[in-house]
Amino acid sequence: MTNKSFVIDSAIVTLLILSTGGLIFVFNRNLMHAIYFGFIAIVLITSKVSPRKNIFNASIYSILTILTIYVVNFVFAVNDQAIEKFLFNFLITTICILVAYHFINNRSVERFLRTLYFCLQLIFFHSLFNFLAFFLVKNNLQTLTSAFHECQTFFNIFFYDIEKSSISIFNIDFCRNQGLFWEPGILQAYLNLLFFLEAFYFKKRKVFLMLIAFVVITTYSTAGLTILLIQSIVYIYEEVKKSKIFGFIAVLLLVPVIFIYSNNIENKIKGDYESSFQKRLFDLTQPFFIALQNPITGVGLDVIQFQEVRKEFYFNSKRLNFLQDQIGIQSKSKTTEKGSSNSVMFLLATLGFPFTILLLYFVFKQSFFEQKKILFFIFFFLTIMSQPLLLRPFFFIFIISGMINIYSKFRINTAL
Repeated sequence: MTNKSFVIDSAIVTLLILSTGGLIFVFNRNLMHAIYFGFIAIVLITSKVSPRKNIFNASIYSILTILTIYVVNFVFAVNDQAIEKFLFNFLITTICILVAYHFINNRSVERFLRTLYFCLQLIFFHSLFNFLAFFLVKNNLQTLTSAFHECQTFFNIFFYDIEKSSISIFNIDFCRNQGLFWEPGILQAYLNLLFFLEAFYFKKRKVFLMLIAFVVITTYSTAGLTILLIQSIVYIYEEVKKSKIFGFIAVLLLVPVIFIYSNNIENKIKGDYESSFQKRLFDLTQPFFIALQNPITGVGLDVIQFQEVRKEFYFNSKRLNFLQDQIGIQSKSKTTEKGSSNSVMFLLATLGFPFTILLLYFVFKQSFFEQKKILFFIFFFLTIMSQPLLLRPFFFIFIISGMINIYSKFRINTAL
């Protein structure tokens, strides 16, 4: 790995991460996506690596597959779709295919994972300092504002959303850690992925794993804590075979995490953060009923038009009401004008059942993470069902990876 190629790959992966929830992309969406597209295009054009026919053809088939899905969805949507939204989604698809092609054809899957591992460590160290710095800079913050988001910053180095994310644990007042991203729930995804790589792929440094776990806790994300606990239990189960003393110590360290997790769940269901839970419960149910009324092609991928449909859509299900009565949780929302935080349900409502199932099938065929696949899919689906991330580059690239994996094998088989 030369220094030049390492820097290029690190820049590609860093942009891939930041393009999925990073504040720099939130505040400069069109410009940053154009820069990213131009950068990866130049890297491929100037590459001296010859295209492998099966990978090149698979990439073409992948982009044609997504284009077909988008065109059918655009034409048969229940409301008029904005061409700008169509083109933006297609730009994201193109970026993902170029990035996937770069690592699969010009590098290797292992190279992608090692570069990702390095970039996630940078995200980790920034988020650690971001949390600690809050106690020093909280009275010296400026406000950043755009049409899509507002937050506070300390000289564009550290970022906070004091209005929405101020909490208290063990009588310690702090702001939920969002790192370089617009929401703590997005930061936790990358931190949990780093935990996954550290625990099951690379160095397995126990102290570093504990530090990652600590920073995940600072996000105070329900999904993040859930994923962290699941990964920790799997890791401890494997390590206890090597050392029972370590297993005993690790279980003791899990106790405060479980306590915080229990407190988080209680606050989300009936406490101060009930609105967050109610939104996710509503985002789990209403889009599904929208999909039932538009099962083939959905209502269209245009988020603005989807919000208009949500605003006018009311539903009532005796089975759902019965289930809620049994578990003692009631949905208090009747309608909303906002988008969906649940990527899977959003896809069902906007793309319909056939295309959604097809895209999720491609996710299962991804080739980047072959070890601990079940655990990876638990992480992946818990994340995309709590955040609107699946159609953003970092998570969408796993769909593209699955397509290239399938189409490249198909070409090889037919050649034989």
